[in-house]
Amino acid sequence: MRPPYRARNRLFYPQVVVTAMAVDASAPSAAPDPSAYLEVQQSPEFAGLRKALRRFAFPMTAAFLVWYALYVILSGYARGFMNTKLFGNVNVALVFGLLQFLTTFLIAWRYVAYADRNLDPVATRLRERLESGTASAAPRQRDAADTASGTREAAEGAAMLAEEGDVR
Repeated sequence: MRPPYRARNRLFYPQVVVTAMAVDASAPSAAPDPSAYLEVQQSPEFAGLRKALRRFAFPMTAAFLVWYALYVILSGYARGFMNTKLFGNVNVALVFGLLQFLTTFLIAWRYVAYADRNLDPVATRLRERLESGTASAAPRQRDAADTASGTREAAEGAAMLAEEGDVR
């Protein structure tokens, strides 16, 4: 049997991968009451969070599917155009195919930026409310700074700011 080797926090054996598990000392010892999850799910903050996610995901998915369909349709019905050599042995079809990969990475990068700005803060506040046991606590009202601070999703998310007394 070959000796194991290390890669980051994993110890690799030829047939087995053993992952080191970190224990979070700050994690709550007891799970929140199941009814607290329902309260959060039915809250306007959660509805705003889902709406903000859909506002990004649906248009981006539709745009990518149209772009992909264009690539497939051109490959099938516009072979002359797709076979046009741009330089060397590189043709339009190859460039379009590589642009599919680039588009995928750009969408992922854009989603991360969008989520960091619009989704993660609200989701974190909802999670903290659940973990602190104040799921039914009313969120504070939106103020002028929250509304002026960014996009419409951010303004909706501002209405979802967590615990009472939390002032931005």
